[in-house]
Amino acid sequence: VPLEHLQEETHHHAEHGGEKWISWVALSTAILAVLAAIAALLSGSHANEAMMRQIESADQWAFYQAKGIKAAVLEAKMSLSGSSSEADREKAEKYFEEHNEIQNEAREKQTEAKSNFHRHEVFARGVTLFQIAIAIAAISALTKRRRYWLVSMIIGALGCVFLVLGFVQH
Repeated sequence: VPLEHLQEETHHHAEHGGEKWISWVALSTAILAVLAAIAALLSGSHANEAMMRQIESADQWAFYQAKGIKAAVLEAKMSLSGSSSEADREKAEKYFEEHNEIQNEAREKQTEAKSNFHRHEVFARGVTLFQIAIAIAAISALTKRRRYWLVSMIIGALGCVFLVLGFVQH
């Protein structure tokens, strides 16, 4: 939602409205806009990180399956031939060890992806609240009603809570 026009309108009313509190509305909307920009940047960054980790996880799972197929083929070869060489047994053991390592790495990447996506959602909620707060602040300046500005500040404070939550979550 483009709110630049509303913010410009608020600043215009602050300069020409005659009421002092409207200047505070203009200042608060500018601060809310900065916080919204920061939250949006962080939200996008975590969304990108989540996507990258999910792709890396999918790659690891594909690698995991490839190793499993190689191990199954080797096991079939050893069982069909009736005898297995030392090299085949070592190779099968190596495949089994790698299989577990790859599985653990894939799960770790999945966990990182989920964590980043959750942080993205928290920051996105903050952006939404900041945008709502800016819109309500603009309405308060246009209608010259302080109570709308107070509602705007409460919603902006909730946006700040989500911004802080996004930073402290792991």
